[in-house]
Amino acid sequence: MTQTFFQRLLALHYVYPKPLNKIHLLMKDDPELERLHHLPIQELAIRLNLSMNAARQLKSAYIESLKLPLQDVYEKHKILPISYQHPLYPNSLKDLIDPPAILYAKGQPELLSNPNKLAVIGSRKASSYSRKAMNFIIPELVENEFIVVSGLAKGADAMAHETVIRLGGKTIAVTGSGFLHPYPKENLELHNIIEESHLLVTEYPPYMLPKRWNFPMRNRIISGLSRGIVVTEAQMKSGTLSTIEHALEHGKDVFAVPGSIFSPLSEGPHKLISEGAKPVWNGHQILEEYEQLFSEN
Repeated sequence: MTQTFFQRLLALHYVYPKPLNKIHLLMKDDPELERLHHLPIQELAIRLNLSMNAARQLKSAYIESLKLPLQDVYEKHKILPISYQHPLYPNSLKDLIDPPAILYAKGQPELLSNPNKLAVIGSRKASSYSRKAMNFIIPELVENEFIVVSGLAKGADAMAHETVIRLGGKTIAVTGSGFLHPYPKENLELHNIIEESHLLVTEYPPYMLPKRWNFPMRNRIISGLSRGIVVTEAQMKSGTLSTIEHALEHGKDVFAVPGSIFSPLSEGPHKLISEGAKPVWNGHQILEEYEQLFSEN
């Protein structure tokens, strides 16, 4: 049976779940991946900078994955694979150096089409101060139909998702593992609510475990999806600030919540403010940045 490019991409991504810049190394003279299963092992090793043994294993795994009914399996589990060519794939992600080749989605994928997405993030050790700050910031965002994006981590991320859900808004959770391995376990109930009534996305196939290095990669998607980013609490060296680095590289708006000078969790936001982030303590201040957007609508 003749396979489409999407089926070949899906099979490749299943065994080689890498960003698009890596996949493109195999597409330079074979844009439809029609000859990949015939590519010599040595050539595959050179292109992907793999050992001969790793290249041999990858080619074998790819040939086997071509036989799998991946689309049927994903559909059965209500997973929508959104390739970089899909109409729902956000153009903003294509500005990344390493865009996801495929986004796996569960829930309401049409939320990706809404341009008004704002990330709300912070420390995994966030205090009640983050929740209180969100109660001043998020209501006006929800009222103005902004979608709140976060990472479903413990602490501030979970607080952001919970606040939006309680207010009747919509939220997108970007996870660092495949859907068969929800992480962290403490947020399983929240994970289930989001996949049912909001949107879960990940760039990892369903079997992928939550490895440590997945989460910095996840952060670029949170930033890439969003017009701007709100930081509630964060220590000086943290994953939260790595998300901000991605945001700044792509000209995103950065908002930071000022806090106590005695709290280590306020050091991150204070540093951002000193470097030019807009200090905010209510949602109206954020909406002011987008007033022209609303007047045009």
